[in-house]
Amino acid sequence: MTRDDPRVEWIKNAVCVLFDLPDSGCFEELLSRGDGEEEQKIISFLNIVTEEEAPSTLFFFKNVREEEVEVEILVELHVDVNNIPGRFEKYNVLYFLRNTKETITEPVDINEANNLMPKLIEFGMMNDHPLMTLRGLLNHVYISLLSVNQLRLTDGGYHGVAGSQDSQEKQQPAESRGAFEVRDDLLHSTHKFLQVIDQTLQQLEGEFKLHIPDIDLEGEVETLLSNPGMVEKLEQCVMNWHTQITIVIEEQKGKQPQGPGPLAEIEFWRERFAVLSSLSEQLNLPVVKKILDVMTHADSFIMQELEKTTAELRKYNEESANNVQFLTTLERHFRNLVTGLDFKVVLDTIPQLMNGLRIIWILSRHYSTDERLESLMERIAWELSERVARVVNVCVLFKDKRAVAKAKAQDGKQVLDQWKASYFEVRARIEKSDRDPRWEFNRKKLFENTDYMASICQDLYNILQTLDEFYIIFGPELKAVTGDPKRIDDVLHRVNCLIKPLEELTFDPFDNRKMSSWKMVIQQFKSDVQAIEREAISFIDHSFKTLRSSSAAFDLLLKFKHIRSRDAINNQLMKKFNDILAQYCKEMDLLNDIFMELKDNPPLNKNHPPVGGAIFWERFLLDRMKYPIKRFKKARELMDSEEGKVVESKFIELALRMRDYEMELYNHWKSEINQTLPLLMKRSVLIMVNSTGTVYVDSIQPNTTAQGSKRIVEKDVRYSVHFAPELQEIISETKHLDRLGILLPNEAQNVAVLEDKFLRYKIELKKLVNHYNSLMDNLNDAEFSLMADQVQELRQVLSSGSKLVNWNSLGIPKFIQRGNQATSKFESLMNKVQKNERDIEDKLKSIESANLFKFPTANKTGHLPGIKEFCDLIESERAKVVNLLVNKYAAITPLLTKMESLIMGTSTGKAKRMAQFYAYWEHKIFDSLTRMVLQNIQAFNNALMGTTPLFQIDTILAAPEIALLPKSSDVYKLIRQCVADCVESTRQFVRWMHGSCIQCPPQYVDGEDKPFVFTFYNEVCQLPQINEQATVISQTMQRLLNGISIYLKTWMSYRALWKLDKAIVMEKFAAKKPTCVMYDEKFQFYVKVSNEVAKQPLVKHEHVITLNLEPLARAIQENAQAWVTSLGRLLNNSAREELFNLRNELLKLSDNLKRSPNTLEDLKFVLGTITDIRDMSLSVEMRISDIQERYRTLSMYNVETSEEELQLSANIYILWSDLFKESRRVDRSLGKVKKTFAEITLNQIEEYKQEISIFAESFNMHGPGAVGDDLEKGKSTRTLS
Repeated sequence: MTRDDPRVEWIKNAVCVLFDLPDSGCFEELLSRGDGEEEQKIISFLNIVTEEEAPSTLFFFKNVREEEVEVEILVELHVDVNNIPGRFEKYNVLYFLRNTKETITEPVDINEANNLMPKLIEFGMMNDHPLMTLRGLLNHVYISLLSVNQLRLTDGGYHGVAGSQDSQEKQQPAESRGAFEVRDDLLHSTHKFLQVIDQTLQQLEGEFKLHIPDIDLEGEVETLLSNPGMVEKLEQCVMNWHTQITIVIEEQKGKQPQGPGPLAEIEFWRERFAVLSSLSEQLNLPVVKKILDVMTHADSFIMQELEKTTAELRKYNEESANNVQFLTTLERHFRNLVTGLDFKVVLDTIPQLMNGLRIIWILSRHYSTDERLESLMERIAWELSERVARVVNVCVLFKDKRAVAKAKAQDGKQVLDQWKASYFEVRARIEKSDRDPRWEFNRKKLFENTDYMASICQDLYNILQTLDEFYIIFGPELKAVTGDPKRIDDVLHRVNCLIKPLEELTFDPFDNRKMSSWKMVIQQFKSDVQAIEREAISFIDHSFKTLRSSSAAFDLLLKFKHIRSRDAINNQLMKKFNDILAQYCKEMDLLNDIFMELKDNPPLNKNHPPVGGAIFWERFLLDRMKYPIKRFKKARELMDSEEGKVVESKFIELALRMRDYEMELYNHWKSEINQTLPLLMKRSVLIMVNSTGTVYVDSIQPNTTAQGSKRIVEKDVRYSVHFAPELQEIISETKHLDRLGILLPNEAQNVAVLEDKFLRYKIELKKLVNHYNSLMDNLNDAEFSLMADQVQELRQVLSSGSKLVNWNSLGIPKFIQRGNQATSKFESLMNKVQKNERDIEDKLKSIESANLFKFPTANKTGHLPGIKEFCDLIESERAKVVNLLVNKYAAITPLLTKMESLIMGTSTGKAKRMAQFYAYWEHKIFDSLTRMVLQNIQAFNNALMGTTPLFQIDTILAAPEIALLPKSSDVYKLIRQCVADCVESTRQFVRWMHGSCIQCPPQYVDGEDKPFVFTFYNEVCQLPQINEQATVISQTMQRLLNGISIYLKTWMSYRALWKLDKAIVMEKFAAKKPTCVMYDEKFQFYVKVSNEVAKQPLVKHEHVITLNLEPLARAIQENAQAWVTSLGRLLNNSAREELFNLRNELLKLSDNLKRSPNTLEDLKFVLGTITDIRDMSLSVEMRISDIQERYRTLSMYNVETSEEELQLSANIYILWSDLFKESRRVDRSLGKVKKTFAEITLNQIEEYKQEISIFAESFNMHGPGAVGDDLEKGKSTRTLS
């Protein structure tokens, strides 16, 4: 159960990683150890609910031991809660510390545990003494976080200054000052705690420990003195102590504080006190005192030296203790100088620090000397200088916001000045008290560097102030006034360049040894500032001669009157009032020119009427001139001058001219409206127009015209609201002039009051005519002719608005009401008619989208129908679809009859007024049927050229050709007939009688058996596009069949199988006496052909046609097999003949071997037979191999052979082998007979030799060679002989 706990698994993973365990087996062994006690400790640690301050820590220890038997290293884990056993004190300890007092809830899985457990448990490794570990954490982690990082994160305490670190403030809220003060207190307390730890470690593990000999010192002093050996050992021990203490004192006297700051001095005295107090405490140990008592009674010479040394030790120990005591009172102040939040903390600390120094000066026995206290003050002065130099860093100071940089420089100077002022204040108090020694320290050492740094801070502040003044002057206001932003930007660029030499300093400006270099930098800065001031004055002089706006320039001068800026530039700006007046005169001239140029055709704002807009424009120009002069009159010294009086008189002249222009415009407008307003109000509210917007003349009656007895209603009649734009303009002028405060005539005011009513009438009339016009637009020609009477009734209602009702009428609302009722009634009727039309349209769409070629799908086995079956299935499906379509076609007549009932109140289906409407729909039915047929033929053509197979055709071998079943011509005819049947389907749709929607009955014609029915077929079948598509299908089918023929020609490569005569070919082949190899080649050829055919796909897809190649492939394979059979029969005959011939020969030889060799002739015959058998061995074996190969070939190609032949071919070699063995046996058995006959033969040889010798002698004596050189005689002699 525990092993499934994600909390325990998380602890296991941490233990394995931190202890570097190769696997988790050690942890598993720990959990299963004993009766689960260790496991219970872990569970109890996780589940326990602790009190507020109760500790709860889990410790793990790793123990490594060796097995003696197998020399194997074993790792053991141990666990404990809130306790480290003594045997593990020197081991590495892994701890898990809870930071919650509640039970740690069990996570769902290890992923949740990895997120949750680190928040609730802190863990780590202790590799050293616990105090050493704690000291390292405090010294290197927490104190660093609280001091260095504090200053870094708070920007030296200036994070709250306006304008600094804007982006950072947006990201996170700044901590309050109180939070930083709490952090300072915590930092101070942490330092104190660290000192306590250092002292404890110094005492526990100090470097200087007095060696105490391992001697039994029990007993009285006299008893110990009686033992010379012991006295000698103790004397040597005391001498060692004396030497050790002397060395420690000398080392401590030679040490110096490790650092220039005041904290280093505290650490120096604290370290000395720790060392010396440790020795003093060791001298006060009982055993040490007893040893010294023994040596005193022994009157040893070393005791006098030791007493002098211990006295010196006590003196230095007391001195260090006293110094630590007093300096500790100042430690907090020293730390504030180093790590205080900001300069405000340092400023508050300096007076308190000076008071502390005064107390030490008065009370301390060792810091009451000039040398000691002056040295401490030098360290304080260095620390202050270092703090100021760190915050007021010239390299980055000018990259800060200017407010931050100025605050740093100013505060740094205050700190340094406060240091000096506090010193002299405390010094004055000391002198005034007249009790304590005076402070007569070296002021150069204490204040020379700080005074110099204060002057540098002042210089930096002045530089920043100068930059601020330039930025204030050359701001957006001056850019707006002068109209030369580029030149102002150039000046600002020069201002920015002033600080580049300061940012690129190669020396420390706070180093008083570089005073001359700093003065050169400041001098250069001042000269650059003066050059910029001269350029700025020149620029201002030039710019104020070409001002863009006198008002803006005046505002700028008033602003700089009350803002501190560069004095030279400020004075120059104050002299520019006359330039402002001159610029104002130019502005008035410009406004006057604009007025004179545009007064006849003034620019109007959007939605402003002509007269009101012109007056508004004139008053705008007048206000432009009036605003600056109102501002100028506030500066009386400006307007009381001669230039001011001239400007004022010029303004009055132009203002009077504009006022006369305004009165002229108003009077002309007033006279016009008195004439036109009554005529405009008498206009009718509506006018009749056509679709192009042309207005009908009143004398023309567009509604009806007469043609014979028929009354024809004109369709192109529309209505429009007849509200004159001039009337709207008068209303708009009246409202604008009223806003301008002009007195208006009563007629115009009355019309303006009715504006809302006119607007409401216009909107309602607009809705009415839009409704009417939209109804007319929604009617097609057939619908319009159908509803002509209703349209005429509606127009009679609306025509009163174009004749009787005008804008003075009180009956406009009633007219609008009657018009809305009439249009609503007409719309209701039109909607009913159009609903029926939509029903008819739906039926026609069904006819158009009907599928007359529903192709059958392949069954589960993938079998497709043949072409005949395919066409029959399509025809049967087509019959079903056409039957449904005929029913929908028949349903159109009731819908038309229903419309007849709505319009005329009759239901005959042959209303004369609807004849045109019937013809319209019959034409649409014809179009739908045409599209139906055309779309289906096109879809069928696309299907024929598609990739989905629809039907299959068998291929057969009809020697000597390959043919289709059915034939190509039959396939072509079936497809053509299928298309013709599709067109024929329109015969089911009977035409209507003329002038009605009733189907025409069959008509009997003389001489015809069947009645003639009027259908749409006669028209559809004659359509060119239908015939073209039928032709396209014919061409498509021909291309498909041609493609199949081309493909089938590839199978003609096997035609030799059925075109050649097998008997003749076999006879010729047998005449060649072929070898087995030749037979095998022939067999392989035919087998290869059979295999190739077997590998060929048995189905070939040619668009929609699937060729079934199985009959063809089977026929070719059967032909190939017939050739194999014929060839096998031929091979079998030859093999059988050879086999039986060989058997007979072997049997004959076997019989010959059995002859008894009684005579020499018989022996020779038997030996000849043996020789023949031996000589024919190779040829026989080859013949046997050939015979067996032939039968193996026959077997390989499945050619039937008799069992006798197979058995004989298998045993023929045995027969030969037995014969060969028999011949050898017989040969060996004839050994004696052969010896006998050998002796006889030898005798015969001897006899033959004698005969030959006699013959040779006779030949030599009487032969041809005996006559010498006479060849003729020799010839005759040869002849005679």
